[in-house]
Amino acid sequence: MAEPNISDHKRRMVGALEVFKSELVGLRAGRASAALLEPVVVEAYAQPMPINQVATVSVPDARMVTVQVWDQGLAPAVEKAICDAGLGLNPQREGVLIRVPIPQLTEDRRKELTKIAQKYAEQAKIAVRNIRRDGMDGLKRLEKESQISKDEQRAWEADLQSLTDEHVSKIDEFLEAKKQEIMQV
Repeated sequence: MAEPNISDHKRRMVGALEVFKSELVGLRAGRASAALLEPVVVEAYAQPMPINQVATVSVPDARMVTVQVWDQGLAPAVEKAICDAGLGLNPQREGVLIRVPIPQLTEDRRKELTKIAQKYAEQAKIAVRNIRRDGMDGLKRLEKESQISKDEQRAWEADLQSLTDEHVSKIDEFLEAKKQEIMQV
């Protein structure tokens, strides 16, 4: 008898959850965070590079992020990349140090950020459901090939569904917490 590999599906669902959490960290909630600049890609040495590979990002206080560029020639490229990242930030360059003041969020921007968070959550849920569908298809195939019985198939499907429900509810929890954080003035 073949044993369906539910642990592989669980690992993939946990991976989808981790991607969702990392996307949420990048959403600005009114406070400075080094993770805010993680999605910034700098054109350096004729190739795109993440900002953390060309500079040190730090948070000296709640309203400021500083970027210490390692190569003085890249400072203009880093400044331009931050401006072009669509984060609504206006960096100020002082030699190799770039100061990025974090402005207070407006009500409209907060609502816009919650919509973006909801979009990320929906993408994560779709990923989890796709993993469930792959698992269900595999169970049907095993049953069709007579490697598991119909009763075993139903039991494994129930396990897979409960695993899916658990991860979807975690996504909802993280989304609700992020929405509260964004809307907090």
